[in-house]
Amino acid sequence: MGKLDLVTIIIIAANVIISYKGFGDYSFFDKYKFHVGSVRRGEQIRMFSSGFLHVDMQHLLFNMITLYFFAGVVITLLNPLYFVLIYLGSLVIGSLLSLYFHKNEYHYSAVGASGAVTGILYAAILLRPEMDLYVFFIPIPIPAYVFGIGYLLYSIYGMKNRIGNIGHDAHFGGAIGGYVITLVLSPRLFETNLLMIGLLAIPIVLLFVLKKMGKV
Repeated sequence: MGKLDLVTIIIIAANVIISYKGFGDYSFFDKYKFHVGSVRRGEQIRMFSSGFLHVDMQHLLFNMITLYFFAGVVITLLNPLYFVLIYLGSLVIGSLLSLYFHKNEYHYSAVGASGAVTGILYAAILLRPEMDLYVFFIPIPIPAYVFGIGYLLYSIYGMKNRIGNIGHDAHFGGAIGGYVITLVLSPRLFETNLLMIGLLAIPIVLLFVLKKMGKV
């Protein structure tokens, strides 16, 4: 963790430059943010461009620091091209899940790289489920797979109860993207990490069961 490769620098730079432009230019921010009504009118570019905009510097820093810590795992154990595919794929899948859950809320909007970054986080967890993670306010390390399952369960809770001004659905969609794309790109994981694959699938299946039941 914490390895800064060229491709990571490029992605962080793109986020910083585009976000900084949005900080000082509201018309630019408004034109490229995720907005359900605009997407449904045909402006699908927002589902991609919104992933490079952020509300403020704190939002941007949090996402980029998280990306910095986990990008190296994915790049080292896969390769830079696969890293980019997971990042961009998770971004789009996060937006698609947001659209799925908010398709009738025409004024719903969101920005941030959280879906893409969460996809990289979950790719890293799949590739190295034995690694330990440290979470704020918890003084002991947490196994990566435990964190992964817990985070998705919390995201379901956040989606159900609309907790905070947070796009829990985009985070969850990004996690699904990281999970699925990593398995497609690295099918050997079915031989080496089958148990972890099954455990991490539980909250994903649970979300869609709850959705079908109208519980979320």
